[in-house]
Amino acid sequence: MSGQIIDVPGVKVGQKQDLKALTGCTAILFEEGAVGGVDVRGSAPGTRETDLLNPINLVEKVHGICLSGGSAFGLDAASGVMQYLEDQGIGLDVGVAKVPIVPAAVLFDLAVGDPKVRPNKQMGYEAAALATPKKFPSGNYGAGCGATVGKLAGPDSCMKGGLGSASICLENGVVIGAIVAVNAVGEIRDPANGKVIAGVYDRKSGTILDSMTLLEKNYQAPIPAGTNTTIGVVAVNADFTKAEVNKISQMAQDGFARTIYPAHTMNDGDTIFAAATGGIKVPVDVAGALAAKVIKMAILDAVRSAESVAGIPAYNDIN
Repeated sequence: MSGQIIDVPGVKVGQKQDLKALTGCTAILFEEGAVGGVDVRGSAPGTRETDLLNPINLVEKVHGICLSGGSAFGLDAASGVMQYLEDQGIGLDVGVAKVPIVPAAVLFDLAVGDPKVRPNKQMGYEAAALATPKKFPSGNYGAGCGATVGKLAGPDSCMKGGLGSASICLENGVVIGAIVAVNAVGEIRDPANGKVIAGVYDRKSGTILDSMTLLEKNYQAPIPAGTNTTIGVVAVNADFTKAEVNKISQMAQDGFARTIYPAHTMNDGDTIFAAATGGIKVPVDVAGALAAKVIKMAILDAVRSAESVAGIPAYNDIN
């Protein structure tokens, strides 16, 4: 898997996880600011500061984005990212203070590990303090620590999800990168061959069941509402308006649809943020189409890098 989101100039990533409680958070920093946008497709989102990213609203740039486990409790981690950025003198200058703009999204991992331990302000601060433009590990790290996929037959049949990243570098110097925490109710398929690489795992037969076949049988998934969600960020070192960045985040959702079956369900809060760090002019359609591609690549990286925890099998255990 080639590249990561940190290949985009102006992007840093830091992660913190609790390997015992199986939860964590990921801080993506834009210390010079980046024009931000968002697209929310899932029906059970847990988010912060997404209204701010609407093109009709005032603030243009974000200084960080926080992806976290812990369900809605995990939104607290974004406060730690804000605190770190304020300590560095980074934020929107409002005269009496500099206010860091840090949108956030969370996924549900409380059913794995210790549900009483969630990413908090301290963990968010530590993740931000660790942020660098250097390569970082995929799999059971940050917001992907307790992530799982393939829950249409219930949580006992799930497989391990995780955190992944990817990037594409164009000849003109434009870099489009993505980072995704994959915690879908659906299964993950490789678009190259249509093969299910992680999903509903039948422990008796040692095989992965087809989620879409279950749905065709009018299958009622025995899972609580809102207990999943895939969240991510795409970044590009190009000049875009706020409206254009929102369009890029919308187009990037195609990457979910190409790999997650089904995506954008009532049990997911699927959310993609987009950030433009500036520097080069490129058509919106080029950035949006390639954003979908790197999201797809990052999802595959997340699942293939994941490791088994708490008796939950991972891709590498069955391949």
